[in-house]
Amino acid sequence: MCGIAGFYSTQNVFSKEELPGMAHSMAHRGPDAEGVFSHLHVGLAHRRLSIVDLNERSNQPMTSRDGNFVISYNGEVYNFQELAVKHNLTLRTHSDTEVILELFAKIGPTCVEEFNGMFAIAIYDKQKEALHIFRDRLGIKPIYYFFDGENFAFASDIKSLFTLDFVRKQKATDLNSVQEFLYLGYIPHPHTIYQNIYKFETGHRAKINRNGLRFFSYWNIESKVKSSTIKNEAEAKENLKILVEASVKRRLISDVPFGTFLSGGIDSSLVTSVAQSLRSDKINTFSIGFKESKFNEAEHAKAVANHLGTNHHEFIVSKRDALDLFPDIVGTYDEPFADCSSIPTMLVSKLARKHVKMTLSGDGGDEQFLGYGFYSWANRLDNPLIKASRFAIPFVLNAMGNRYQRASHLFAYPSNKKKSHIFSQEQYYFSLKELNEFLLPSVNKRDIRMNENLSFVRKMGAAEEQAFFDLQYYLPDDLLVKVDKASMKYGLEARTPLLDHTIVEYSLNIDENLKVKDGVAKYLLKEVLYDYVPRQMFDRPKWGFSIPLNEWLKTELRDLLNQYTSKEIIQSAGFVDYEKVHELKEKFLSGKDYLYNRVWAIVVLHSWWVSNK
Repeated sequence: MCGIAGFYSTQNVFSKEELPGMAHSMAHRGPDAEGVFSHLHVGLAHRRLSIVDLNERSNQPMTSRDGNFVISYNGEVYNFQELAVKHNLTLRTHSDTEVILELFAKIGPTCVEEFNGMFAIAIYDKQKEALHIFRDRLGIKPIYYFFDGENFAFASDIKSLFTLDFVRKQKATDLNSVQEFLYLGYIPHPHTIYQNIYKFETGHRAKINRNGLRFFSYWNIESKVKSSTIKNEAEAKENLKILVEASVKRRLISDVPFGTFLSGGIDSSLVTSVAQSLRSDKINTFSIGFKESKFNEAEHAKAVANHLGTNHHEFIVSKRDALDLFPDIVGTYDEPFADCSSIPTMLVSKLARKHVKMTLSGDGGDEQFLGYGFYSWANRLDNPLIKASRFAIPFVLNAMGNRYQRASHLFAYPSNKKKSHIFSQEQYYFSLKELNEFLLPSVNKRDIRMNENLSFVRKMGAAEEQAFFDLQYYLPDDLLVKVDKASMKYGLEARTPLLDHTIVEYSLNIDENLKVKDGVAKYLLKEVLYDYVPRQMFDRPKWGFSIPLNEWLKTELRDLLNQYTSKEIIQSAGFVDYEKVHELKEKFLSGKDYLYNRVWAIVVLHSWWVSNK
């Protein structure tokens, strides 16, 4: 796990003297080593977090045996040992980095199709003066890139791109992204908050040479949907269990101490259970809880850890611990990011790093096995009776209490943006109708740049289609960004076993009736878990990894709220109508709690603006 950066410019607008600055800006991602490489109009930079083969011989950038290829790489390719044997590679190290490099030298860029892992890779071919970039299938590891039509630069963090003088001088806000952020709480790929800076597409590779920049798709989640589903429960459970065990086993390859994030929920408990079953020694587990008992799930995590016999570390943190991290959100995420669960994720990462350098997390279970409330709403809104009266229903609900007023927003969805609307309103963000009133003329009336109308070889239910949308956008652009940035802030590697592409490809074709059965969400995944841990331990509502943001905005974060909704800042930024913001704030403070994420998004946006203006 590392930080990578570099550039390609035949116009030589970038300088090799800027490479150390690119690397230094990512020191948190790789505290163990730093390296740079330059050749003609190409530069590569690297910061290393040593996990596999700790010897300095595995530092990067690394040059191939024949001297022609150079790699800067972030991530882990878990099947590197099998690939080395399969392709009869002659190696000098025990690292996956060298396997990637030598396999590329042997068979070319299609080698990425054989990788199982999470990765962001840059390989330069000196002879052909070509730079190749690769990103993993699900988007676990990030790559941001600058491209103005001629000059190309890339990095694991946006802040690294701005160490380049040429990029910094062109720094400008992408106004369409402002609308998308307020709508979703994150900015969907391939865009960022900045013009000419993009998120590299998941499951893609690129080639940059004197002929320009070309992208190639090597894995497409849509194409993995089959014409029929797996309906046999015993068969589905057994195969799923085999795939999960194999995935966890692959991710236990490490030359440093490791552990798991254990929240006490289904996904993290399954990953932890399987990991402990594969080890003879006690694995480390980490959980946090808030002293405010309503938001403390530490007891559930402790019960799972005690049953499994792990070496459990429980951190009970205070409001102050969490509140102290709020100013770090802008600097950590580089662009507006409203997912407040980033705070507990930062806290548990910071505390875990005192004991280990690598952890396993449970991300990916909800999207694959229909665990979110979005999916119930998708089915509800697909009901023909609801469809016929969906514009009348809000009038009735708006005359009722907060809970019903909040729900009223879900029914008035744009026909071509139904999936994103369900996400937006289930997460308490602004609707497009609201944004048309809030945003100033220079910002609004722009289309949301998301592809929601996909076609499949079989008919999918509304919940399945909604989950597919989350796998496309919410997972790579919010959840995985949250974990990557929060963990790497403290030099901690986080691996995600449930997002092994073999599991995702299998789960896509499990019948929906095995994902939700008799009203039980994530049914099949739970059945696998119950082979390790008694089901009685999970007979409780789903809570989630959250903080009481709606309460804190009225109390401890009130000064932050007042600062970033002030008339001076709102009008100077020029994104939204101050009077509308003031009205929203007063409604929230007077008791309409469901507006809290709208208010928080306004705070985050303007906090980012103040930090970057």
